Amino acid sequence: MLDDIWVDEAVFALRPDFAVLLMTAHGLRNGPTDDRSRTWLAEAAEQPVQAEKIDAWKDAYRAFGAKPQKTRSSVDALTRRLPLPEINQAVDAYNSISVKHALPIGGEDLDRYVGPARLVRAGGGEESDEVLGPPEPGEVIWRDDLGVTCRRWNWRQGARTRLTEETTNAIFILERLEPMSLEELKEAGEELADLLTELSPEVRISTRVASGGK
Repeated sequence: MLDDIWVDEAVFALRPDFAVLLMTAHGLRNGPTDDRSRTWLAEAAEQPVQAEKIDAWKDAYRAFGAKPQKTRSSVDALTRRLPLPEINQAVDAYNSISVKHALPIGGEDLDRYVGPARLVRAGGGEESDEVLGPPEPGEVIWRDDLGVTCRRWNWRQGARTRLTEETTNAIFILERLEPMSLEELKEAGEELADLLTELSPEVRISTRVASGGK
């Protein structure tokens, strides 16, 4: 799956500085929020808000016609929800890294995908669940062969592929715009991998970075 994931050139044309770190985790053992993951969330919530990184996503949303005050990027929404919500251990892990680095991160159940994930601009009419609703033409969406998995770049994930306590194989999507450096993106990925390994010592993690022209 990892090597088959792709980003459409129309997305890079919209934001040439976009890069995404893709991470698969096989053999994950997830579970309900515990003291360990609760500590990760609390420590992340103490970090100062990095407004310049969040503002970059507001500009990206405006570029495809979305109103960032109405539909906020995932990291913008998280930083406004303090204390951070407790979901499950794996989600708590990536939410804590997201807030720490002001970096949108999505986590999804790899076994619920049909075909490879890809980031494209919607044509309109793509299949979508009730949580998401139908995408608008030109909107940036993550999707697979079955339909939309995340709308408006990283605004809202669908129900079909969300991480649950039963998830054993997952994909994590870490999305970067300038002023975040590629080095920090990779550092955030390493930190997330460390947390997932702490949760599941036998987990098998692979990563790949996709950026313009690659």
